[in-house]
Amino acid sequence: MAYGKVKAYYQDELQSIQQEGLYKQERFIHSPQGADISVEFPPKAPLSEVINFCANNYLGLSSHPEVIEAAHDGLKKRGYGMSSVRFICGTQDIHKELEQKISTFLKMEDTILFPSCLDANGGLFEAVLGPEDAIIADKLVHASIIDGMRLCKAQQYPFKHLDMNHLEKKLIEASEDCRHKMIVTDGVFSMDGDLAPLDIICDLADKYDAIVVVDDSHATGFIGKTGRGVHELKGCMDRVDVITTTLGKALGGASGGCVSGRKEIVELCRQRARPYLFSNTMPPVIVSAAIKVLEIISKSTERRDKLEWNTNYFREKISAAGFVIKGETPIVPVMLFNAQLAQDFSRDLYYEGIYAVGFFFPVVPKGQARIRIQISANHEKEHLDKAINAFTKTGEKYGILGLSKNEIIEKYGS
Repeated sequence: MAYGKVKAYYQDELQSIQQEGLYKQERFIHSPQGADISVEFPPKAPLSEVINFCANNYLGLSSHPEVIEAAHDGLKKRGYGMSSVRFICGTQDIHKELEQKISTFLKMEDTILFPSCLDANGGLFEAVLGPEDAIIADKLVHASIIDGMRLCKAQQYPFKHLDMNHLEKKLIEASEDCRHKMIVTDGVFSMDGDLAPLDIICDLADKYDAIVVVDDSHATGFIGKTGRGVHELKGCMDRVDVITTTLGKALGGASGGCVSGRKEIVELCRQRARPYLFSNTMPPVIVSAAIKVLEIISKSTERRDKLEWNTNYFREKISAAGFVIKGETPIVPVMLFNAQLAQDFSRDLYYEGIYAVGFFFPVVPKGQARIRIQISANHEKEHLDKAINAFTKTGEKYGILGLSKNEIIEKYGS
């Protein structure tokens, strides 16, 4: 068989990944998503009750009773699936209702739903830009944005992460021979938990006649005074042209994404975006639950406020314990710099009752391995204290408390 030779090659590739300490092992959750979960860690560890610190469940709504009830109601009244794409027979009234509610929440003109934010990012750029245009993107934008830009024929001008001087330089370069210019950034960068300076980006966009696109997946629902996102936090809600975001994180945690922004851009996505035209519609059960989520977070900022307190408390305590951390959001990267150390550290945390996964190449660059902690409004102070104690105990075991980046790399390699 022809596959025999190829099979041996793939086996060698997988073995190489394991030998380099880069093999990703999946765990199995035996409970609903929440702060406390039951996890099986194959092949050796038995089923354990642990505290979950690695879900995107920022507002703790993934298993909220009202959200579950709304999902049941949607299933009963609108069915299980649409079996079609939107422009054929895949649009229900509730899809339009959800789009309108997202537009209202984000303060945007219009919104178009996609099966995921990956699909939204995969469809946006090709739908609205051509070879005469330019994309000026932060080098650390999400992988789905990178994939979407690859599908587009626009000229690429990447700028250094959060470097506004370099962004301006690239805008000047693009201005020489490009028709339209689009600045693209994450609002919150998912690996480092840092924030884009959207106010400055919007100033530069005005200066050089560019439009601004923000992937706010790790901000929608909880960043900003009322949780509308980084554009609210930075005081530029009327200056951002497009927001792509997800329903799969703070907004219920199931699936689905959207492009929300200027009505002409949204309409072009309806006409041209391939993931919209060729992929099944979001199922009614998720749409109904997402509508309920938006109702919950529009009535009160209680969950967002608790998340902010939890974030500040954990960041203060974990830093005081002697760890190197990054960012300023509920994403808290505890930097270990070595892939094997990150995996060993994660395993030991698991045995201490803390579920937090090690991140390493290719998810993050080589030499930037870490444990990425994600704080939730579902966490209580006791959860946070137990995690801090487990981190401290494990940090003492590996002798890294109080060490700098260079000292950790000198001890364990990168």
